[in-house]
Amino acid sequence: MQKILADVSVSMSEFKKNPAAILREARKRPVAVLNHNKAAFYMVEPELFEAIMEEIADQDLYKKVLARLADTSSAIEMSLEQL
Repeated sequence: MQKILADVSVSMSEFKKNPAAILREARKRPVAVLNHNKAAFYMVEPELFEAIMEEIADQDLYKKVLARLADTSSAIEMSLEQL
């Protein structure tokens, strides 16, 4: 069984009738649009989508930082005074 990752869900036919009303009624919460009782897609407001994209970018940056910290082959040892 597929997880639905939203508190609000609507059928595809309901969504097609009036997408703006669905978004308005969701009150800034994500909406799962279902096709045959499975999530076809999620509808989110631009601010939430932007926050999700920023979080993904932050996680990618965090992974790069950890990888670079683990690779000491190009590290240069110096004191605080040398900085």
